[in-house]
Amino acid sequence: MSKIAVIGDPDSILSFAAVGFSTFEANDSETARKTIRNLATSDFGIIYITEYLAEQISDEIEKYRFQSSPAILSIPGMFGNTGAGMKGVYQSVEKAVGSNIL
Repeated sequence: MSKIAVIGDPDSILSFAAVGFSTFEANDSETARKTIRNLATSDFGIIYITEYLAEQISDEIEKYRFQSSPAILSIPGMFGNTGAGMKGVYQSVEKAVGSNIL
């Protein structure tokens, strides 16, 4: 069974550990980039990453966009919602459907 990982600053990921997700602290883009690479070759099927970090390493995340696993999804962090997570969802739907349905 695939595991779920959460990458972000300590304050943003703390609650995810309480529900059993594997959490990985990353306060900068280089640490986040290395963590994504390590998790992508491991047993993780879903990787959540805070929007703040996801925006900084969007080129790295893009490498995994068309792979079936892992699914990399951005989530709001303690620094607030940047809208990047929803933008990614809209882009994925548009690619799957072939047009913007909203």
